[in-house]
Amino acid sequence: MRARLDRNARLGKVVASAAAVAFVVTACGGDDGGDSASSGDGDVTLSVSVWNYDTTPEFQALFEAFEEANPNITIEPVDILADDYDDKLTAMLAGGDETDVLTMKNVIGYSRYANRGQLADISDVVESADTENLAGLESYDIDGSYYAMPYRQDFWLLYYNKGLFDEAGLDYPENVTWDEYADLAEQLTSGDGGEKVYGTYHHTWRSVIQAISAAQTGGDQLGGDYAFFTDQYEMAVGLQDSGFALDYGTASAQQADYRNMFETEATAMMPMGTWYISGILAAKANGDTEVDWGLAPMPQRPDSDEVVTFGSPTAFAVNENAQNADAAKRFVEFASGVEGATAIADVGVVPALQSPEITDAYFALDGMPEDELSRTAFEPDVVELEMPVSETTSDVDTILNEEHELIMVGEKSIADGIATMGDRVNNEVR
Repeated sequence: MRARLDRNARLGKVVASAAAVAFVVTACGGDDGGDSASSGDGDVTLSVSVWNYDTTPEFQALFEAFEEANPNITIEPVDILADDYDDKLTAMLAGGDETDVLTMKNVIGYSRYANRGQLADISDVVESADTENLAGLESYDIDGSYYAMPYRQDFWLLYYNKGLFDEAGLDYPENVTWDEYADLAEQLTSGDGGEKVYGTYHHTWRSVIQAISAAQTGGDQLGGDYAFFTDQYEMAVGLQDSGFALDYGTASAQQADYRNMFETEATAMMPMGTWYISGILAAKANGDTEVDWGLAPMPQRPDSDEVVTFGSPTAFAVNENAQNADAAKRFVEFASGVEGATAIADVGVVPALQSPEITDAYFALDGMPEDELSRTAFEPDVVELEMPVSETTSDVDTILNEEHELIMVGEKSIADGIATMGDRVNNEVR
């Protein structure tokens, strides 16, 4: 299944009526079964799994807003390191963990947990809420049932350093092809050793290459034929082999931080998701970086007449073993509604609930780029789902990750690595 946001559904183009907003607010405060959290009788401590709580501002903003609206509920974060999150949550659930609300970092993990029966069916919450303008909801539909609701809708675009472009005398990267992007990376690379500035930085995640290939070619990441990855791998490997991008091996060994790469101006460009905006806004506000930054659409294939990118919603789910299931459902609905959307938009996070008012408030934040190109970057024509949701998603993802690493560190040629991906998926999964 693919999530596709057409021109009428993209961020900033959806019109949420006053009646719809009022309905969401009413739903957040409606009767959900008469438990203590809903009726105001007694106090409830609601546990919610999160990652990197101290440096992920959306969680604190959302929790504070929910507690203000529900004075008898206190949220207790279950904090996990971001890099360990999926592995840790998998182990927790396998051991019968009772954390009430579980943050679904991506649809791959969601598919795994839902198909194992570890998430509660919250279809009743989805059906009672106004979800017309809730982007990404379809990604959580498993045979007509829902086990999570999205509160964020991220997609990938291109971050760039205006100062480095200006120093090089280059135009900002407006509507560039991947070949033009590679040329810019070459021209923007300078220096040596610890002073080197790379033209671009590709983080180690396989999606940087594979998900964008699938989105822009129509390829199926679950299908077992991965020839459509070829062009993107040739571009990425070529850039790192030429020294215009930090090589994968070094990035992995040093556990390179994409934030550090961009905020220390060690790279002039960086494909990355919209979630990073909140991080760079916080770094600018705290005086931790002086980078003069902007946003541009993701580079495109030369035959494209649309701006196509990929993305993924982030959601909250209720643990099947939750001790406070009704309060947990209440939180999930709140986070996906107008009050939750407003809370996270105020800290620079793109909410799943979309309206012109929320988008305007988002771009009014201190530190947001004010140029037209940055605003245009928020209006891609198509946002494809980062990875299809299926009972095989997790197994395929593991194989694609393993072969991706072997290609990027040079242990396999691009052709051999792609061929092995297909062989393994067809023989081990399908």
